[in-house]
Amino acid sequence: MRSSVVESIRAPEATRSNALHAGAWWLWALGLATAASRTTNPLLLGLIVGVAGYVVAARRTDAPWSRSYGAFVKLGLVVVAARLVFTVVLGSSIPGTEVLFTLPELPLPQWAQGVRIGGRVTAEQVVFALYEGAKLATLLICVGAANALANPARLLKSLPGALYEAGVAVVVAMTFAPNMVADVARLRTARRLRGRSPGGVRAVLQIGLPVLEGALERSIAVAASMDARGYGRTAQVPAAVRRTTNVLTLGGLLGVCAGTYGLLAAEGASYGLPLLLLGLAAAVAGLRLGGRRAARTRYRPDRWGVRAWLAAGSGVAVAGLMIWANGYAPEALHPGVVPLVWPQLPVWPALSVLPGLLPAWVAPVPKESL
Repeated sequence: MRSSVVESIRAPEATRSNALHAGAWWLWALGLATAASRTTNPLLLGLIVGVAGYVVAARRTDAPWSRSYGAFVKLGLVVVAARLVFTVVLGSSIPGTEVLFTLPELPLPQWAQGVRIGGRVTAEQVVFALYEGAKLATLLICVGAANALANPARLLKSLPGALYEAGVAVVVAMTFAPNMVADVARLRTARRLRGRSPGGVRAVLQIGLPVLEGALERSIAVAASMDARGYGRTAQVPAAVRRTTNVLTLGGLLGVCAGTYGLLAAEGASYGLPLLLLGLAAAVAGLRLGGRRAARTRYRPDRWGVRAWLAAGSGVAVAGLMIWANGYAPEALHPGVVPLVWPQLPVWPALSVLPGLLPAWVAPVPKESL
């Protein structure tokens, strides 16, 4: 009896029919990104990166887009380095007393008052830049986790018909980086097998041209495939339906914006939620009406099952718990820099991040991991 229960809970081998919905992966990653946007504590940000990295390591496949996670991690490190360089060279509005070093200051004309190049660099400014850069890098890494786990083609297939054309542009943009990373890795391996150095300026110049050539050929192939499948062909709908669709969609989006503003502003708390719900309802109705123009069918649509609910819910839970933590532990989530204090790992906010690990157990296991 016990063994049968364990077998029912254990994640099955991933197949085409039971693969986790791509939208669930994106909701999970956006939940982690939302949590990261609510804190500058480097320990909590590192914990979020660790959670995302563990899930990616446990559930990614050998598909080309799954190799993009490392590229996003490197991009995050570049963002942190750039943030530090700008702070050191251009200064910061953060006051400080712990002077690290002083750069030669470039005199600027009168009209450039408020801008500084060089000068005194304090530890408070560097630490503040490091915290802000780490937050932005964590957001990028969470997006990279979604890119590595979600199949972009299946995500496009799940979009509403009214968003299909916009979704194609987004998906093509999202798949550009993973495919480019795969091309660079393949060319570097080829150079290494030929006994040539895969690094250096000369190698970058020699790899760049084949990568751009491959991207151009792939774009032409995608355009031919889209033309063969009838992309851009729309069904005829009455003019009244088109006008109603435009009114509902535009009005719904305005309602969502106004309702969100009301929820964020203290004086608009009474009307924010009703306006947001009305806006969402109008936008959904507009999208359903707009879907009549899409004259296409879906082959074997992806199902949103229990495991998709668990994965998406874990990301939403992490975001909600971190937003809640801002209310009872704001000092722990935003460690001070003036004066400098060592960041502490708050227990309950740290435990709030751990539900993000749930997809590593409930998502189907790729064949490559068995």
